[in-house]
Amino acid sequence: MRICHVSPHLPPDQAANALLPAQLGTWQRARGDVVSFITHEPAQGAAPRAATSAVIEIPRRRGSGLRRLFRLDAFALVSAVERALDSQQLGARDVLHLHSNGLIIEAAARWARRRRIPHVLTLYGTEIWHYRARPLVDLFTTAYRGASAVTFYSRFLKERAVELGLDRPNLHVVYPAVSDAFQPHDAATRAQWRREAGIEESRVILNVKRLHALAGQRFLIDAFAAVSRTRRDVRLLICGTGALRDSLEQQARELGVADRVTFAGLVPNDQVARYMAIADVFALSSLLEALPTVAVEALAAGTPVVSADHPGGVELHEVFGDDVAVVPKEDAAALATALLAALDTARRVGPHTAAEINRLFRPAAVLAAYDSVYAQVNAPS
Repeated sequence: MRICHVSPHLPPDQAANALLPAQLGTWQRARGDVVSFITHEPAQGAAPRAATSAVIEIPRRRGSGLRRLFRLDAFALVSAVERALDSQQLGARDVLHLHSNGLIIEAAARWARRRRIPHVLTLYGTEIWHYRARPLVDLFTTAYRGASAVTFYSRFLKERAVELGLDRPNLHVVYPAVSDAFQPHDAATRAQWRREAGIEESRVILNVKRLHALAGQRFLIDAFAAVSRTRRDVRLLICGTGALRDSLEQQARELGVADRVTFAGLVPNDQVARYMAIADVFALSSLLEALPTVAVEALAAGTPVVSADHPGGVELHEVFGDDVAVVPKEDAAALATALLAALDTARRVGPHTAAEINRLFRPAAVLAAYDSVYAQVNAPS
């Protein structure tokens, strides 16, 4: 089968709609499918990606003055997408897989509809959380309605789409994949990794998110300060980069906990897997999440989660039960109480959580779910 993934992002960009297409392409190519990608060049600040014939890069919209007024940059982008897709030689038994939204996706969807090419649209969160139907030309809604099937990153996201009037046939939920690198480890291994990381405290609270207002780390630092008034044996470890680092470091200093808060910056995935195993509790203080993969990675490593009550956190609690505690978002006091409870018990996740991760989130399960969707859109009509 030929499978062409179209996404606004691919690695080295750090985004869910960059990671999933790359993962799927790797797994599909390994079993013999012919896989290609159409995407934009890496976002600002990212290193150039290695050149390969399997990846066609479409320049992002650029223009000013009359060029933007008359949407000449948009027409140029649409033409580039169509030429790229024409070169893929997709047939009626192949699949075009579109990820997220944006003009690159909307142009690809129009191309597929006109040629009756089966195409799957995968949505990750912002497309639905911020959805507003446009009264005249609504390219996203047209792409959504015209897709052969639509998959969602979470059940709540699908339900929200239906609430917004976007119900239609062939809606599916396929959760994000969690790498096999995230596994539980015994106490001796965790203690050794903790020493190697230079962590002297006996308890670790971990957060892995971009340092952004929506990630809510300022509430986490407030909560940690409250935790520190009760326990002196805890370190807060925050992995991620972003514009808020200076202000968050200043907040930790003002609260007198800077010596026990580590800002680790951008951490490679293998090190993140170690940190997930080292941690006693994973804190997800975000204000909004569709389905937070980092929290599932923590659970896969055996670490319980305390999450704010955004849709993703609530859904994970429904899937994993007491291994995911949920507290009101932007409530540092409630977060501190839940973190203290997790630290006091120091337990690891239960067997139900491991079983659900294997059933819903491991690579083999995610690939099988998408294969089922592909088979459906390719079934003879």
